[in-house]
Amino acid sequence: MSTVFIAFQTNDDTRPIIEAILADNPHAVLDEQPAMVKINAEGQLVIKRATIEELIGRDFDLQELQINLITLSGHLDEDDDQFTLAWK
Repeated sequence: MSTVFIAFQTNDDTRPIIEAILADNPHAVLDEQPAMVKINAEGQLVIKRATIEELIGRDFDLQELQINLITLSGHLDEDDDQFTLAWK
């Protein structure tokens, strides 16, 4: 399998997003840098809107991820409920 990743700026807005990603992807590995957080995962990485909403206590549009997104690696499959990175 190949590794996919997503990287965000480190700030108050991204902390619950990162927590949600790690909760939904127990195989993911967190790589914290001074101003960036990178999440690596073997195979695929799934970001679920519902999990983020639970943690932040409000509606969340997955397009909001792009505000603090630095980079990602993998084929992107996205709908209103889920953002999936995988190599096909």
